[in-house]
Amino acid sequence: MVLSELKANTEAVVSGISGDARFVSRITSIGLTPGCRVQVIKNDKNRPVLLYSRDTMIAVNRKECAGIKVTEVRK
Repeated sequence: MVLSELKANTEAVVSGISGDARFVSRITSIGLTPGCRVQVIKNDKNRPVLLYSRDTMIAVNRKECAGIKVTEVRK
């Protein structure tokens, strides 16, 4: 599943990042790397997805979310 498919207040692990070299470089530079854990804070339709990861709040636009594959963590 991709990042934008997660509901608010869910946790997931980034399982892969796909896209051109510039996109991958930018996403990994903000701390979203394969294996890192993320918590979706807010995921409103037509708005950026707000995440919490590595002690940082991150807003990722919906187009970029399509290149970030995640696996939901069941509690």
